[in-house]
Amino acid sequence: MSIEERLKTEKLPDARKLSLSILVTANCINDKVAESLKAFDISIPQFNVLRILRGQKGKPANLSTIQDRMVSKMSNTTRLVDKLIAKEFAERIICPANRRKVEISITQKGLELLKEIDPKIDAVEEEMTKNLNEKEIKEIIESLNKMRD
Repeated sequence: MSIEERLKTEKLPDARKLSLSILVTANCINDKVAESLKAFDISIPQFNVLRILRGQKGKPANLSTIQDRMVSKMSNTTRLVDKLIAKEFAERIICPANRRKVEISITQKGLELLKEIDPKIDAVEEEMTKNLNEKEIKEIIESLNKMRD
């Protein structure tokens, strides 16, 4: 279905058609991922923080590092981390030499949660891309990279 049909509008210029197609697709992906995460009582930004912390491979991260690596920069990182700590998926580590320096680390419970969630998200991503071949996926990735540069 074309973007014009989906949005029930007249013919659009190609640049607008592209940007609307990306936005509608991103919202579709977000909706499907959020639905998969609902059973785990975790939001997409919280999931993103947990993946960032896991990617630290045991090294704690400060709030600035987490914020820099977030997919959505609009998220309140401190609030997200506080929620993950309350759920015992992450923990705060206070530097003994400098008590103002606080770092965040994923807990074993957080790692176990990600092990449960990962296959669900993999399935969503596989379903979303099932009509694309590997070459098309790589071309889309390259094109989106060009748009962001």
